[in-house]
Amino acid sequence: MLVLGYAVLTAVLVLLTYAMAILVLTLISIRRGRFYFPRLIKPGLIIVEGLLRSLWRALRLDDKELTSFAIRLRNQMNHGKFCNVPMERRAIFLPQCLRSAKCPADLTTEGLVCRRCMRCDIGKAIDQLEEDGRKVFIVPGSTFIKRMIKAYRPQAIVGVGCLLEVKEGLEMADGIDMVAMGVVTSKDGCVETTMEWEKLLEVVRLVPGDPLTTVSLAS
Repeated sequence: MLVLGYAVLTAVLVLLTYAMAILVLTLISIRRGRFYFPRLIKPGLIIVEGLLRSLWRALRLDDKELTSFAIRLRNQMNHGKFCNVPMERRAIFLPQCLRSAKCPADLTTEGLVCRRCMRCDIGKAIDQLEEDGRKVFIVPGSTFIKRMIKAYRPQAIVGVGCLLEVKEGLEMADGIDMVAMGVVTSKDGCVETTMEWEKLLEVVRLVPGDPLTTVSLAS
């Protein structure tokens, strides 16, 4: 029993040490705007996320900053693979909350089909998003995303949403081995949210050699 107790204590100490190392690397990376040891930080955030959030709160830091950092980290690590995916093999998922409250589009098995009524910015941007054969879906949730991925089999996706939605979407994409990039809306909410469309267009048009200039995709 004593041996087991020592083993448990050792495991806890190792976990705490690992969490603190990840926390320090994360803090330094956030403050300096540069990713240090990203291949160490990414799995570390996943493994000890709960503990990190407790430490984060103990230091009186905003949870949103940690979530934003996790999104930027994933975007940066997926950047190279995403750039190499042909335009026609990319899919873009927009949340339905971006549409106008007076949107005339009906919900179908593939989400909302934009009618270009121009009552919201989706109608103004969708033609540019669909250039070069890219698929665009306006969806109410992750169930639709999974269904469209299964039906159309894109090689890379771009997901738009609030901080938590984008983080969860990128984690889902990791789980199915899908190359994904996340773009966060500039206003949260369930109705008539807003976003910086130029940032989204920069991401969906990325090609080999392009830098990820919008690492502030999560703000």
